[in-house]
Amino acid sequence: MTTDFPGGRLTIDLGALADNWRTLRSISPQSECAAVVKADAYGIGLRRAAPALADAGAGTFFVAQLSEAVTARAAAPGSAVYVLNGLPPGAAAAYAAAGARPVLGSREEIGEWAAFVASTDADPSAAIHVDTGMNRLGLSPDEFRAMRAAGGPGFAPALLMSHLACADEPERPETARQRKLFAELRALAPETPASLANSAGTLRPETSEGDLAFDLRRPGVSLYGANPIAGFASPLKPVVRLEARIIQVRDVAAGETVGYGGVERMRRPSRVAVLSLGYADGILRAGGGADGVPGAAAFVGETPCPYVGRISMDLIAIDVTDTPHAQRGDWAEILGDHVGVDDLGRACGTIGYEILTSLGRRYERTYV
Repeated sequence: MTTDFPGGRLTIDLGALADNWRTLRSISPQSECAAVVKADAYGIGLRRAAPALADAGAGTFFVAQLSEAVTARAAAPGSAVYVLNGLPPGAAAAYAAAGARPVLGSREEIGEWAAFVASTDADPSAAIHVDTGMNRLGLSPDEFRAMRAAGGPGFAPALLMSHLACADEPERPETARQRKLFAELRALAPETPASLANSAGTLRPETSEGDLAFDLRRPGVSLYGANPIAGFASPLKPVVRLEARIIQVRDVAAGETVGYGGVERMRRPSRVAVLSLGYADGILRAGGGADGVPGAAAFVGETPCPYVGRISMDLIAIDVTDTPHAQRGDWAEILGDHVGVDDLGRACGTIGYEILTSLGRRYERTYV
């Protein structure tokens, strides 16, 4: 007897994921297109995403932590895997054993890796990260210049990289400044392949013209169907579809409230459907509705059905008054053809990245 009656079902389209990588590669074919698969491939599952991307042609992957690198290497044998969060103290041997390439962003990390390489026959492959304006990770420009003046890091880096801070806002001048500074620093190490563009950087017109592309691009969230540039006509396909089961439909009189705190009062006699998922499943609490402040919307068939009141841990109420056929057992679209990850992100006061990486563990997952 089955006991598996999930409240939500998540469908992940690996074909769309592969097509998105091909689209991003085609934007600037003169540079390599890597794939960022950190955070369990942005929530869709690293073990399934990496082979699909490798089969499409991706040969370089970026993760955040060593454990993710181990998974990526197993899922896509022969690939180059960089670990963005750097080299923890004493971890050099573990990185080498895993075939993982640390992204070194401090003098201490570079010194430790150089000493390890000098003491063993291990592959010295690693990246060096220079900070050009993010002020998060990376050598300062002066530190990098000093290192080059002193003869280099003590090994041959496989990649020189930096990270764009404002590429998702094309009107901001910071991207041009970062690009200029990075080009100046890269000129000090012309023998090393260079990487600057993230998802937003890859999709900007300057990249197709070669200005931001350099030797390797690192798209992340765009692979998964999100649009990192608001208002941009994205060529990418949605990768995830999320549906929630309707577990009850009830009549609510005009003037009555729904949910915790009574923050939303119904303005008309209404039919309210209750869905079997909530913020424990990654649908952020801020996406609920309140009097005068609309929240997110689900779709039942072709009809938008706004969230009503606060989102609970395991339940969401939606207004199905205009969908008379909605009934117990039906499925409502949370993400899909009508609601993109960026749409739901905006309705929840956040971004598509957080929606994707918050996708819950209780869903029935299907890969197609």
